[in-house]
Amino acid sequence: MARPQFSVLRVDRRIDDAIAYLSEICKAETLIVTSHDNIRYLTGFSGSSAVLVARADDSVLVTDGRYVEQATQQLGSSGANVRVVEARTAAETIHAVAKEVNLATHCAFEAADLSVETHSQYQQAISCRLVPVNGVVQELRRVKSDAEIERISFAAFAADRAMSEVVQLLEQAMSEPVTERDVRDELEYRMRKHGADGPSYETIVATGANSARPHHRPTEELIREGHSVVIDVGGLVDGYHSDMTRTFLLGQVDSELSEIFAVVRESQRAGVNAVQAGIAPSEIDRICRSVITEAGFGNEFVHGTGHGVGLAIHEAPWLRTQSDEPLRAGEVVTVEPGVYRVGLGGVRIEDLILVHETGSTTLTHTSKDNLCLQSPQTT
Repeated sequence: MARPQFSVLRVDRRIDDAIAYLSEICKAETLIVTSHDNIRYLTGFSGSSAVLVARADDSVLVTDGRYVEQATQQLGSSGANVRVVEARTAAETIHAVAKEVNLATHCAFEAADLSVETHSQYQQAISCRLVPVNGVVQELRRVKSDAEIERISFAAFAADRAMSEVVQLLEQAMSEPVTERDVRDELEYRMRKHGADGPSYETIVATGANSARPHHRPTEELIREGHSVVIDVGGLVDGYHSDMTRTFLLGQVDSELSEIFAVVRESQRAGVNAVQAGIAPSEIDRICRSVITEAGFGNEFVHGTGHGVGLAIHEAPWLRTQSDEPLRAGEVVTVEPGVYRVGLGGVRIEDLILVHETGSTTLTHTSKDNLCLQSPQTT
């Protein structure tokens, strides 16, 4: 299907905002940006090879010949005030970056994104002091613009539409052979048909005992009656991700599996209802975890409750026990409690949530309440 006309992603002030925030945490006035997601956020450039020298007055994007034309066009469209410099080799890239940053007194770099070898090469070429920092651009990325929310919402829409059409495969699985990979392939094909660029991450389809593995990769395992089937799927649109998980119970299942489903559904509902600006992520984690713990399954909830979503599928903020910085209006987060019983199966339910000053909006709409597919013999 044709995509809607999205608002233009403007980045006019983002580099200035990043440098202003950088100056609050260290003395550096220049930032070497090597994370591709951060470069895209600051400039609009979506290529896979570039280094950005970000500063308030005259920023430079160093890229190779494959991307010069693309960079010039994308930077012009996004409103980024950035010069494009071509470098043919890694050595030329380092030289071009060094030529720019040697004008500064202190220069920061993204410590989490730079290898030891590359840092050593920069250190040898750059005469000014290099200051390691983390999270400068990621902090700005937390609150989404309207244009970013449009893309995330459409990615969620594409995944919802695909999921609604693929349920029939699960129904077929109770009378004919259907594998985890069959379901994954159909989901990813249908997301593209509905306007997504592709999957947001490796689609998870986990049936039976495999569903007790939170990040199981689909195999030729057959989906059968009596199984729980965990499907974790998201779409990708213009670099922005969506994220959703649903669990299906096929026909007559173990009574304990039905109980786990009901507990996780209640836990997830409580967590979603708690989302709003000002609440600590750790409190949402506590709310979800307490429902599961009180039901006796606490030791089998083995991951955090959620995370931010945007240019990365996993980004700040993090909804987990030790995250106390309050949520902000405009953030997009997941709420995804799960219980995993080895040898029996697992249940995870996840929604994508847009945070408001009071309350939230759920961006994923596939039903969570009627996902028990009946055996052909009982219909």
